[in-house]
Amino acid sequence: MKTTARLESALKKLYTAFHNNTLNPECCRQCAVGNILNNMDFWKHLSDSHGDLALNYVGKIHETLGRKFNGYAPSELLKIEHIFLNACGYKLPLHYRNEKPKNPTDKDVLFNGLTAVITYLCELDEVANVMDYTKLLEIENGTPKYALS
Repeated sequence: MKTTARLESALKKLYTAFHNNTLNPECCRQCAVGNILNNMDFWKHLSDSHGDLALNYVGKIHETLGRKFNGYAPSELLKIEHIFLNACGYKLPLHYRNEKPKNPTDKDVLFNGLTAVITYLCELDEVANVMDYTKLLEIENGTPKYALS
């Protein structure tokens, strides 16, 4: 499957973080966007609340200037994080009073978040979802329709 450079890079970073236990939804350096941006937290200054989709003044300036961070616009980064936190079970925007998962670093919780993020990243780059395994199960005339490559 052909992917874009930014998608490939993001997938590698997220996969590595998931398996190295360095994916944490409550840490700006270790969340989905933090990992995509090489464990940097500067992106948190693009909005006023963690998990919010609205760009603040700083975010709007970067967006207007056409700035990209590891290939992603500020609004795309906020959407990635919003999707990740939402799929992990957080009520957004992130706030200590809002609902959250009992164990935010549980592999099942993180897997749900990653699955949602990867689906969105593939949509952004107009690439078939790399997590879609349904083609592997399709059968035609009693044999698998597609072979593993």
